[in-house]
Amino acid sequence: MPFALQIKGLRRNEDAMKTAAGILIIYLKASIACIMKSVSLWQMRTIETIEEFYTRKFGGMPADMRKEIGHFNVFKLDPFVGDNAKPVPYARRDYFKIMLVTGNYNMHYADGVAEIQKQALVFTNPQIPYSCEYTERIISGFFCLFTPEFFHQFGNLDQYAVFQPGGTHAFELTDEQVNTVTGIYKSMFEEIGSDYTHKYDVLRNLFFELLHFAMKLPCAKFEKQPINASQRISNLFLELLERQFPIDEDHKELNLRSASGFAEQLNVHVNHLNRAVKESTEKTTSQIIAERIVRESKILLKHSAWNVSQIAYALGFTETTHFNNFFKKHVEISPLKFRNI
Repeated sequence: MPFALQIKGLRRNEDAMKTAAGILIIYLKASIACIMKSVSLWQMRTIETIEEFYTRKFGGMPADMRKEIGHFNVFKLDPFVGDNAKPVPYARRDYFKIMLVTGNYNMHYADGVAEIQKQALVFTNPQIPYSCEYTERIISGFFCLFTPEFFHQFGNLDQYAVFQPGGTHAFELTDEQVNTVTGIYKSMFEEIGSDYTHKYDVLRNLFFELLHFAMKLPCAKFEKQPINASQRISNLFLELLERQFPIDEDHKELNLRSASGFAEQLNVHVNHLNRAVKESTEKTTSQIIAERIVRESKILLKHSAWNVSQIAYALGFTETTHFNNFFKKHVEISPLKFRNI
């Protein structure tokens, strides 16, 4: 073969290799971008706990918060508005919140956007992630936050449309309605600062007054949204879990406490159940079961005459030491110390 043709062939091979290398680099860059986007989305979808909320806002949790069965608190928005306003990232929270907000801003929910023109009563819940836009425009307001455990034996918050996907989450208010709602928040502040033994019963009543005030407003129109297969399975799991409680003299033993046990009852594969629950709640099946057992153990320790061994057995622990270790892992103190607080 002539020498010139050999050189030409080498150049063609070299050009082809450069082209292939360029394509490979473009592919790698695109792959890295996809990975970084996935990481960003994963970070966005993490759940903010009520403990993280207190750390973010106040630098630490209230004293003895972990020792409570349920939590309720009320705040003024004034320290967090104007120059002190900070972005509220899109995420789920593991607590409920009701806000009275004066200002022009947007609430972005997973199921829609609420544009606040002047002043509104706004509801958020653990099922629906949200973020706030234009927080610097907020002038003033109040908010209360609480966990579902605070309403143990006082109703299921998920039954109210303001806390459901597809429901109305923000209610624009007139000046007169703002005065009424402000009065309820002022009563909350007065009550939570009192030394009245049954003040938390009064706070529950004030919460329900606020809730039903919103739900009776003319603008409160609720439309049920269709649920997907994952939500349906997750809802069935949560319903089946809740049916096992409360543990008492008539129902002395917890029968289901593992993901596989629930999957068998629901006639689905355990992996399918785990995926559905994770997709719908951003928590694992085991995590939700553990949280519910912790909540029930707190109630039994505070409100029953059973000893720790009886409570452990009722909650499905074969050894009291296993229950002690489980409780201490989640509450950071022993069952006996929790009972005696």
